[in-house]
Amino acid sequence: MARVFLSLGSNIDAHHNIRSALHVLGELYPDMRVSTVYESEAVGFQGDNFLNLVVGFDTEQSLQGLHDSLNEIEEIHGRLRGAEKFMARTLDIDLLLYGDLIHDEEGLHLPRREIEEYAFVLLPLTELAPDMAYPLTGETFSEMWERFDKGDQELWAIDLD
Repeated sequence: MARVFLSLGSNIDAHHNIRSALHVLGELYPDMRVSTVYESEAVGFQGDNFLNLVVGFDTEQSLQGLHDSLNEIEEIHGRLRGAEKFMARTLDIDLLLYGDLIHDEEGLHLPRREIEEYAFVLLPLTELAPDMAYPLTGETFSEMWERFDKGDQELWAIDLD
């Protein structure tokens, strides 16, 4: 069994798409834990603000099976795959961690480097797993958040309802 953490984000009909994705994921993974939802400005392009959060659960699914399931959930929420990394999204689900697996193949890199780069990923992950060690460094997420440069990325907690 693997402990899994996902980052969810949306800036197109964001409240609806995040609520809907949480419903679908909750049906599939009933033990799912959900972080605070944060709003932040778009990063890397001009666009509407994003809503972001992290969820965590345990699964028996294989890495590839989970990856395929997440892609399907994105697609049913209108996710369009494009060449641009920084663009508006109906729903973006990123697999952050699959246990302590380090995996680096085209299209699937674990742990996701966004954990180190973006406050909207690291802060909610820290809420759910403060004492868990980051597989690449052994540092806990709390320690990473403590030293994270918070000046560049403003985010604020919101109520999704």
